Amino acid sequence: MSISIFERRTALLLGEEGLDALHKAHVILFGVGGVGGYVAEALARSGVGRLTLVDDDTVAPSNLNRQIIALNSTIGQDKVEVARRRILDINPNCQVDVVQMFYTPDTADKLSLEGASYVVDAVDTVTAKLEIIGRAKAAGVPVISCMGTGNKLHPELLTLTTLEKTTGCPLARVMRKECRARGYKNVQVVYSPEKPITPLSLPSEGETPAGGGLRPGSAKKQTPGSVSFVPGAAGLIIAGKVVRDITGQP
Repeated sequence: MSISIFERRTALLLGEEGLDALHKAHVILFGVGGVGGYVAEALARSGVGRLTLVDDDTVAPSNLNRQIIALNSTIGQDKVEVARRRILDINPNCQVDVVQMFYTPDTADKLSLEGASYVVDAVDTVTAKLEIIGRAKAAGVPVISCMGTGNKLHPELLTLTTLEKTTGCPLARVMRKECRARGYKNVQVVYSPEKPITPLSLPSEGETPAGGGLRPGSAKKQTPGSVSFVPGAAGLIIAGKVVRDITGQP
């Protein structure tokens, strides 16, 4: 096979057979936000031949601090379309299919996972994550799921393991219980055992409290805090696992 300039550095590690396997691979990615955006980018740069991106969200100003597709120029645009354009600007040979959809048990039949090389779960709702894992396992397709990356500051603690071996992550705790009830075993995940930080509270829009805007967080549920480097690192770890598995690397 002919190796393009784009692929030369990758070929030094994976060889022609590895590149060929990536060219033939089809990865379905659910969620192209803080984690998923980095997964998509890394897979495109690795030479994956086909990506299907599933998300129904648009780029918001609050995404600018951590999402690789979030720029001032992309605010208000559909995330899957922004990601598609970015991928094709990197790797024009990649076939990028976009599905503008919020994945739930009610919508899952609209997208078949049969025949995919890999499924990546980078969404943040338990119902969707369980549906993705269950459908992938039923289709016999390898699946990897990202656990919580919000309210955390230490990317070096992120770990690639199975769901049964996770500790300390609130989302993983819920997922362990729900997957056990459904008989889903050996679910591959990336997670962090780091104890989540209680986020500070921001004033309501228009409120200007004396002494500054931030104050200690309350016990009630609130938007998690986030930074650029934890979800991004999780996405790159996931992409690395997908590429190694597709190319048969140990």
